[in-house]
Amino acid sequence: MTTRTALFALLAVWGVTACFDLPAVAEDSSIERAGDEGASPAKRSFTNRVWVKQGESELPGVIRIFLSDGTLVQDSCWETHRLSPWKMTSETSVTWNEDGMDIAADIVSVSADTLVLSIRLGNDTVEERYAAAPAPYACPDMPK
Repeated sequence: MTTRTALFALLAVWGVTACFDLPAVAEDSSIERAGDEGASPAKRSFTNRVWVKQGESELPGVIRIFLSDGTLVQDSCWETHRLSPWKMTSETSVTWNEDGMDIAADIVSVSADTLVLSIRLGNDTVEERYAAAPAPYACPDMPK
């Protein structure tokens, strides 16, 4: 089931879901929120959504999808996708594993359209802002 869910998320990001007969409204919670009944409000508000990193960057198109089954899908327009396990460590904190290293983050704020994470990287803390990805979404043109 995890593989199917991750594959569906990637297909949705890549814009090939037009060939599937899916609900027109993402908030049709019978599919999107299945299994989240006992989850905290913070978890329910940011899981199963495609988040695109905001701000100026030489490498645009970074996305994160926190699936409710505990899989984090990370992708970008310039790098191969990654699937990592993630979990809530408190009502407002998450952690995921990248290459054997646990990455901890605090959920600074979350709404229907924005997600702000404060990511702890060693002694540094980096704030990352994300917006809910519009559909359709395509990677921006990369300078050559």
